[in-house]
Amino acid sequence: MFDLERWQEIFDTIRKNKLRTFLTGLSVASGIFILVILLGFGQGMQNGIDNEFKGDAATSIWVWPQRTTMEYKGLNPGRRIQLRNENYETVSKIFDQDFEKASVLYFPNDVQVVYNNDLLVYNVAGTNGDLQVIENEFLSEGRYINEKDVRENAKVAVISNKIKREVFSNLETPVGEYIMISGAGFKIVGVYGEYGRNESEEERIFIPVTTAQLAFNGADKINNLNFMLPEMDSFEETVAMNDTFTTKLLEYLKLYHGVAPEDDRAIRLYNPIQEAKRFYTLGKAIELFFWAVGFLTLIAGVVSVSNIMLIVVKERTREIGIRKALGAKPWSIVGMIMHEAIFVTAVAGCTGLIFSMALLEFVGPNIEVDYVMNPSVDFNVALSTVILLIFAGAIAGFFPAWKAVNVQVIEALRDD
Repeated sequence: MFDLERWQEIFDTIRKNKLRTFLTGLSVASGIFILVILLGFGQGMQNGIDNEFKGDAATSIWVWPQRTTMEYKGLNPGRRIQLRNENYETVSKIFDQDFEKASVLYFPNDVQVVYNNDLLVYNVAGTNGDLQVIENEFLSEGRYINEKDVRENAKVAVISNKIKREVFSNLETPVGEYIMISGAGFKIVGVYGEYGRNESEEERIFIPVTTAQLAFNGADKINNLNFMLPEMDSFEETVAMNDTFTTKLLEYLKLYHGVAPEDDRAIRLYNPIQEAKRFYTLGKAIELFFWAVGFLTLIAGVVSVSNIMLIVVKERTREIGIRKALGAKPWSIVGMIMHEAIFVTAVAGCTGLIFSMALLEFVGPNIEVDYVMNPSVDFNVALSTVILLIFAGAIAGFFPAWKAVNVQVIEALRDD
């Protein structure tokens, strides 16, 4: 039931002690403000990490050969390892249950790309259709390299949006045009784009890997093996599956090419999930630290509310004694003190919440810092924090109120 007289008492007390009430509310509002801002920046770090790794599939793996650094079974160090089609076929057959997509890359040497008698300075790479998914590319026009192209050694090419802008800007679409690669005509069948900010990834022209090997004396050589593993129910399961697959893959390749098991430089492997693991672990630790700092700040605000309520009880001891002498119920006195504590906490908490959410809303999208992107916080989480704070404020007001109830009437009336 709404008690007008009680609210009048609360506002009278606040008016009489404006500075004290303001400073108490400021400490509470600051606690909520700091907590929400810290949580927002924690989410901003998560967004930044996601953005750094969104250029490629998170569970993708790239493998490429280098030189051996150790003697092994009579073979001298310094040998250059060369991946072969057989490696791709064997891995695809043996480990086909472990990955979702697999592709290869072959980079022919000394090729020239010409369009309308203009020499184009772009890289040419032979591949198959799965590379699009593994590298998280999107199609702007036409289609990508497919298995039929690979099987039939088709002379088709897929260019990037960047190449389209720089070379074919005067055309509505480059699809259907022909480019000359070392004297051979290749029909453009599609245009792709790269997610993320690395525009250098759009300087490649893709052709079927079999065509590249056959037309440019590549024999059965390949430069990269690429895989995309499935995502499991949890990040930890995904990491564990990733570790198992890469271990088996490296064991096979080292055995096939006569590489010492402990030689980690002969066959190199880039595994974004491991990079992501380090960043996510760091992000979780920072988020936990933010929660701890914010929570301690809130505790400081609640303690200040409790201290102020103790002062209020001390100042109103004589008044409380008179109320008890006139027959006031204990819980009415408790309610009087708690209402003031809850009111101050609620107003201050909501104020801190509004200012912090407004700051994140207007400033967050404009923040451009490495690994921090669009700091924000879930409103439900922030509101839940305020509700928890109000509950804590009620507890902070209860103990001084209970102390007031237990004061003997005679002692309260004697109080100055």
